[in-house]
Amino acid sequence: MQTVLVTGASGLIGSESVRYFCELGHQVVGIDNDMRSYFFGQDASTKWKGEELKEKYPNYTLETADIRNQDEIFAIFQKYNTSLGLIIHTAAQPSHDWAAKEPFTDFSVNANGTLNLLEATRQFAPEAVFIFTSTNKVYGDRPNYLPLVELENRWEIAEDHEYFKHGISENMSIDQTLHSLFGASKVAADVLVQEYGRYFNMKTGIFRGGCLTGPNHSGAELHGFLAYLMKCAVSGKHYTIFGYKGKQVRDNIHSNDLVSAFHHFYKNPRVAEVYNIGGGRFSNCSMKEAIAMSEEITGKSMNYSYAEQNRVGDHIWWISDITKFEKHYPEWSLKYDVDAILKEIYESLTRRMI
Repeated sequence: MQTVLVTGASGLIGSESVRYFCELGHQVVGIDNDMRSYFFGQDASTKWKGEELKEKYPNYTLETADIRNQDEIFAIFQKYNTSLGLIIHTAAQPSHDWAAKEPFTDFSVNANGTLNLLEATRQFAPEAVFIFTSTNKVYGDRPNYLPLVELENRWEIAEDHEYFKHGISENMSIDQTLHSLFGASKVAADVLVQEYGRYFNMKTGIFRGGCLTGPNHSGAELHGFLAYLMKCAVSGKHYTIFGYKGKQVRDNIHSNDLVSAFHHFYKNPRVAEVYNIGGGRFSNCSMKEAIAMSEEITGKSMNYSYAEQNRVGDHIWWISDITKFEKHYPEWSLKYDVDAILKEIYESLTRRMI
């Protein structure tokens, strides 16, 4: 079996990728240096998950390295070289609020780090499949200019719009819109992955995620919507809603559903393919709806308040149109809706005594 290399291996999607492919019998190599604790504090550290994975899977090796360091990355790729069949790149600085504090750090992690990984793949494992976890933030705030309708508990798109049935498709422009610095660094990485595919004929897939979530998420206020919300619901910690009357809508995809999509792409890869990926119409909610669901699951009232100012570049309404991926890979389907995701996060948090 081919070796699978995962960056950000202790994070939400990285750790799910490690578990998934280890259990399929692959040798899995993880790259992680717990940058999440630097971004969001020790409460958001992923070290706990990294240790858990090392103990559980004998076919897993963790390499402590920084994707910004070309020498470290090239040494790892040279070590495993053509045994590598799949690279899943999930490591990132993931917050548009945080990016404004340290733009150089944000860009070097998201853009330069991705370039290091692409070039290492081209030089040492050119036949490998390269999967990149991009983001819907590459579209900037353009979704906010769609014809939105305010309902009692959520914003919704007008029923006569082309996006109403399935959500926002890949035909939306990424140009002339406010991205946030995080969005800009992810655009750079996104386009690099496309370009390496087209220019060098490499098998690259770009997955522009909505809200990626699940029980392995070390949720923080600046990143991790459902995980952080449930953490506050369980602990009684104060939660702040930022703008849009708490009616902003997100689609939410469970980490297992996303990694299952990666697996389907790996088995039948394409060149420089781009997919919007998320919960779609099957799994989405507004902030108000998510709070109500969390209160019902925990049996406790949440401690929260409302701040009128929304986050810069934040989306009012986002639902991913996943029909392109479903058409290309008809055997794949979503298994987890929002209710199932929240219940699983709740069970995980209570087990960990958060």
